[in-house]
Amino acid sequence: MAIQRMDNVGIVVEDMDAAVAFFLELGMELEGRAQVEGPVADQCTGLDGVCCDIAMVRTPDGHGRLELAKYLSPAATSTEPRNKPHNILGTHRVMFAVDDLKDTLARLRPHGAELLGEIARYEDTYLLCYVRGPEGIIVGLAEQLTQ
Repeated sequence: MAIQRMDNVGIVVEDMDAAVAFFLELGMELEGRAQVEGPVADQCTGLDGVCCDIAMVRTPDGHGRLELAKYLSPAATSTEPRNKPHNILGTHRVMFAVDDLKDTLARLRPHGAELLGEIARYEDTYLLCYVRGPEGIIVGLAEQLTQ
């Protein structure tokens, strides 16, 4: 049996409004917001007393989604700094194809985006960069130069 699709990538955040604003500015669309709690949430996460605000944002083509989650209880914990380097083990970035990388970067900067390194050109095919957004989330941006 094969999987049907990748449904979403979950990201735990502390400032839900800032995270939603960042991804909406990137061009994602808000699919909905809700609060999740109760036995099913506890069973699924393996935590007790889960109460979590979630926001689902999707790419304009409808094929990619991020689930942003703010844990009200139990409180989110972190043993890692938010400015983790790109080469840390585990999930390290989410990559998006964009029409205009420099314009996208300029629009994201007021939402806290910091360029990690420089904008790189891969042959005559792509402009690429990584930015650190809210909550330390690393987002990759790729602009295709040739079709």
